[in-house]
Amino acid sequence: MSIVSGAQMTGDLDVDCDVVIVGSGAGGAVMATELALAGKRVIVLEEGKNVPAAEHGAMRQSESLRHVWREGGMTTSLGLFGAPTINVTMGRVVGGSSVVTGGVCFRVPDSILRVWSRDMELADFTPEALDPYYRHVEEAIHVEEVPVSMRSRSTELFAEGAAKLGIPVHPLRRNTKGCNGCGRCNFGCPHSAKMSVDLSYLPRAIEAGATLYTDCLVDRVTMKGNRAIGVEGRLMTGPVGTKKGKLRVRAKRVIVACGGMHSPLLLRASGLGHVGSHIGRNLTLHPGFRVYARFDRPVRGWQGALQSAFVDAFEHDGVTLTSLFVPASVIAATMPYAGPKHAKLAEQVDHIAMFGTMVHDDGGGSIHKNPFGREPISFYQCSPEDHVRMRFGMRKLADCFLAAGAKEVFLPILGSDGLTPDAYRRFDLDRVPSSRFEAASQHPLGTCRMSKYAGDGVVDPWGKVWDTEGLYVTDGSILPSSLGVNPQLTIMMAATRIAWRMRDENFSS
Repeated sequence: MSIVSGAQMTGDLDVDCDVVIVGSGAGGAVMATELALAGKRVIVLEEGKNVPAAEHGAMRQSESLRHVWREGGMTTSLGLFGAPTINVTMGRVVGGSSVVTGGVCFRVPDSILRVWSRDMELADFTPEALDPYYRHVEEAIHVEEVPVSMRSRSTELFAEGAAKLGIPVHPLRRNTKGCNGCGRCNFGCPHSAKMSVDLSYLPRAIEAGATLYTDCLVDRVTMKGNRAIGVEGRLMTGPVGTKKGKLRVRAKRVIVACGGMHSPLLLRASGLGHVGSHIGRNLTLHPGFRVYARFDRPVRGWQGALQSAFVDAFEHDGVTLTSLFVPASVIAATMPYAGPKHAKLAEQVDHIAMFGTMVHDDGGGSIHKNPFGREPISFYQCSPEDHVRMRFGMRKLADCFLAAGAKEVFLPILGSDGLTPDAYRRFDLDRVPSSRFEAASQHPLGTCRMSKYAGDGVVDPWGKVWDTEGLYVTDGSILPSSLGVNPQLTIMMAATRIAWRMRDENFSS
């Protein structure tokens, strides 16, 4: 059996392999597959459980949050110095956060790559050099364009308003196969049509000989001098993951792929991260904001693809606009107000349209060990430009909906009322503190960032942790900066690039 439940094991787990990978998400799954296909003995350790796609797709949204999402989707990054506090959602399951994303697939914008290759001196990071890795991943996860016919009425209304303002709207690309636009991507596809890595990569890794252990919490990378020689931790069981058996894996290569929030903590727990180290610093989140719009006719925005269109006309303003409409029960529960006033508005959920904006932020956040639990404490800071970008994106969303005939818009401001067109024109958004903005993210990046020189980052351009041997990081934490677009495809591209180089190495050294 190649997927082993650590919670069901008796005794300890004590094994040897060529490569141990901590984390089964986008980066870890790619590494496992490419190295197993190259004949390496691969072990993947996943903290969460194995929830098959069919089982997840049959869950209610509340069940998905409880069984698949980390901390029930309630992780937050605390805003400092006027920044908003941001809800950061992640998966804790086989397949990692790829299981709970909308499946959106962007390549890194050329403008970002120019900064990486020119200013950061990462010479290989050009569109031409990265194209083979991108194409390989896009084929593996079946990236396809969302047809216009699959757009929800919510997205159509936004596009109508954008067209009146001269703003072009483009189809998104997602990793789907057989999608019928049921709008449940984040909470388990009932048709297993989203090609997250639990469906597209991990089965191939297992077929090639990799073994995946679930319910495994890795506490530290074991080091011998400056060389990584394995990992240690514990098997987990029970409803809150209490301690069970010991976990010890010896390996010739150790790959950390726990994500932007947890990889830096594992490196620090392993004795890395001296004073002044970049480990756990430079956190970017792509803070996202949604604007609701109420129309006087039914919209039923849940009928259609959850995400199907985007606007890149404001890329140089640091903002990307993306379509969005999660299940109606979630929308109704998160609408403004409380008590009878909330209930009255929630009854009109079929008249609500929604669109989102994502900010290309400058990265002032940090990750810290939580003295009271396993989950990290993170803090988020904004640059002056980030504050401007947030307001710019909100205004563009509201402007498009009002141009489409919306009777009322709801800005993502805690404690605010809906705004009629006249009230919106009088509303001074610049006077609202950013700390009152309601923000969310699925994109923690940069906390183990890649760099040309050891003093500027955590890993070298091939993912190896500076001043170590045999220790690599291959998740979103290594990306050198915010992308301004969804990072899933780029994380998988970067992991492919690292894996293809590693597969040819002599593992005896």
